[in-house]
Amino acid sequence: MDPIYNFGILAYRAAVRLASLRKRKARLMLDGQRDTFERLRSQLNPNVRYIWVHASSLGEFEQGRPLIEKIKANDPDAHIVLSFFSPSGYEVRKNYDRVDAVCYLPFDLPNNVKRFLDIVRPSVAIFVKYEFWGNYLMELRRRQVPTYIISAIFRPSQSFFKPWGGMMRKILKCFTTLFVQNEESRALLHSIGINDVEVSGDTRFDRVSDVRSAAREFPMIARFVKDSPFTMVMGSSWPPDEEIVLPYFNSHPGMKLIIAPHEFDHERLRKLMSQVHRPVGLYSDTTLEQVSALDCLIIDSFGILSSLYRYGQMAYVGGGFGTGIHNINEAAVYGIPVVFGPRHEKFQEAGDLMACGGGFSIDSVEAFESVMDQLLGDSTRLRHCGEVAGQYIASHLGATQIVYDRIFGQRKVENQ
Repeated sequence: MDPIYNFGILAYRAAVRLASLRKRKARLMLDGQRDTFERLRSQLNPNVRYIWVHASSLGEFEQGRPLIEKIKANDPDAHIVLSFFSPSGYEVRKNYDRVDAVCYLPFDLPNNVKRFLDIVRPSVAIFVKYEFWGNYLMELRRRQVPTYIISAIFRPSQSFFKPWGGMMRKILKCFTTLFVQNEESRALLHSIGINDVEVSGDTRFDRVSDVRSAAREFPMIARFVKDSPFTMVMGSSWPPDEEIVLPYFNSHPGMKLIIAPHEFDHERLRKLMSQVHRPVGLYSDTTLEQVSALDCLIIDSFGILSSLYRYGQMAYVGGGFGTGIHNINEAAVYGIPVVFGPRHEKFQEAGDLMACGGGFSIDSVEAFESVMDQLLGDSTRLRHCGEVAGQYIASHLGATQIVYDRIFGQRKVENQ
């Protein structure tokens, strides 16, 4: 790979090492990468070639998960290695039982790449949405390993489409096929000479549909919402999101609120509870007898949010005042309107939901109040917005089958 690219990766590694002195996530990444090669040697069969699936973080894993489970459903003996780059993916899914091994992906440096691929011996490599690691992709091509990216989406602002983006365009040519979410992405890729492209849609739609079908029931949440005419579920929230929503909630006694913060520790929860001026409790500390007296319930437990949206008449999904919104499909699949912040330009589904009337982007307290007043004051419109949100999800199912058929066909997955 280009020496400038390698220098950039070295600089990035140095920055992570420096950050690890203060940041727990950076320490987790470095410690996890340090164990990757030994972990793989101890867990993998050196005589087997593995399907390698790489997801940067938890959100990308949820996009790749339907394909992993489709592979295992069609061939229970298929061998799969799952890698993550971010601790927010690995630490949550390190015990995922549908694969042979879960690991951190070592930094994209030539020696790391060769060691990793020598151990995994991939028969197929599948990257999810955003991962473009040049050395890994170049080495996979050199080894003639079929390599794919799924649920990808491209925008004109990306470096691939700039005059100075030649090195990045070279990276794209390493993929056997790029499975993209929309026609706009395919047209952009064609404009730079990338033609092995297929519009398959987004596998997240299949995932949220599966999650809804298997949604868990929570007697405490059911009791909490039982006598409420209107409940909002606020998922994956950050402090800027809560600063938008809580003033409205505090002044509207006719609604209840479920908050599932994206991250939480003792101090985070203490501060959040102090901002709620109505009866509030933590999920872990509340009994079935106590919960009916609460107006706000804060979820301090991982892994249950996707089942909680079913208890609301409306959802607010966080992240839109930071790096980008979290999974709004997870809420819309239940047929409820979804509100989110302004940072949604990277997410096709946000624009689509706004266009059909099932989603609302807000950028201020006043904008949020306006949306809430309109929908709370018109039950017919509230119900209609939810219905079109649910219909939007239903109309976009099937990406996983398209990708699976294209990569694996109808044959049994072979690991030699």
